[in-house]
Amino acid sequence: MTDFDPASYLPDDLLERFRTRAATHDRENTFPDADLAELKAAGYLAILAPADMGGGGLGLAEASVLQQRLAGAAPATALAVNMHLVWTGVAKVLADRGIDALRFVHEGAVAGEVFAFGISEAGNDLVLFGSDTDAAPRPDGSYAFTGTKIFTSLAPVWTQLGMHGLDTTSADAPKLVYGFVPRGDAVVTRDDWDTLGMRGTQSRTTELRGAVAPADRVVRRVDPGPNPDPIVFGIFSVFELLLASVYTGIARRALDLGVETAGRRRSKKTGKAYSQDPDIRWRIAEMALAYDALPPELAALSRDVDGLVNHGPRWFSLLAGVKHRAVTTAKRVVDEAMLVAGGSSYFSANELSRLYRDVLAGLFHPSDPESAHSTVATAWLGPVED
Repeated sequence: MTDFDPASYLPDDLLERFRTRAATHDRENTFPDADLAELKAAGYLAILAPADMGGGGLGLAEASVLQQRLAGAAPATALAVNMHLVWTGVAKVLADRGIDALRFVHEGAVAGEVFAFGISEAGNDLVLFGSDTDAAPRPDGSYAFTGTKIFTSLAPVWTQLGMHGLDTTSADAPKLVYGFVPRGDAVVTRDDWDTLGMRGTQSRTTELRGAVAPADRVVRRVDPGPNPDPIVFGIFSVFELLLASVYTGIARRALDLGVETAGRRRSKKTGKAYSQDPDIRWRIAEMALAYDALPPELAALSRDVDGLVNHGPRWFSLLAGVKHRAVTTAKRVVDEAMLVAGGSSYFSANELSRLYRDVLAGLFHPSDPESAHSTVATAWLGPVED
């Protein structure tokens, strides 16, 4: 969109309120309800829904920029809402390719529904390619899901949980089933989110005890394992790009704080600002050199998804790669910013201390470092021989 202005969606004063609250939610281990309410009121949850449905009509490229901006103020808020945006982004990816199965997601987002992402399971390194959750078919076309999902962000507030499970009993079984269940008695949310960082996401464990996805909310049945189905590409592409956007936003904030601190601190030895110290200048330059590579790559790949560009089998290595680079780069930038800031950054009340803990969460999101390297190695070297 040529007239896209990120500040019109996320004004500076709004972000400053988020930043002020972020420290409290981190300290008290609480969900940022006020942030979500303000984002809802601003139409942020529907930015990827079509304009003719009442949404923002934005593409992934614009959503990526907005998530970078939001993460610079409140990383946990950005990561939490990211999981809702993943489903609205998947709905867009599918609709752009002529598949209208997730239209209800866009309609729900416009109406104020909050969609959570229920894919991760303890010990399941197959991720999208398998599930330990049982998906039992019912005569009316609905499915009952039984199992345990972990890292369910937005746990206190979601209204619809999008998930997958394994159907082992139908005539064409096994099939991975993607569906959406509403919050109800068959869904139990454990109050178990007490983590090192990203505390405000409240990504609690979710127990499914026969939770039913109605027939019209069962959106896809696919073969287990690596699969070219559009829903697999949709989830992988949107998840990786928006996740990378959050950590890129953290990197930018750390860089800004490093620059600000270098200009404010003064050396007792020389009397000059640290911004004039050659070692500090080198650190700031290292941070900027690393950070500057991320936004253009995110913009290019996001535009390619929006534009239906076909990278063929390279897609998954490109997407896993950008997520891996964003996280590892952000971690490196935060490390350098802490050294620029000095010992004060080691105190919990310092924003850099929180960023240091928040950025570590990126290492655990799919694709994790092992998976990313395996995906890229396969793209360049072919599969491992039996």
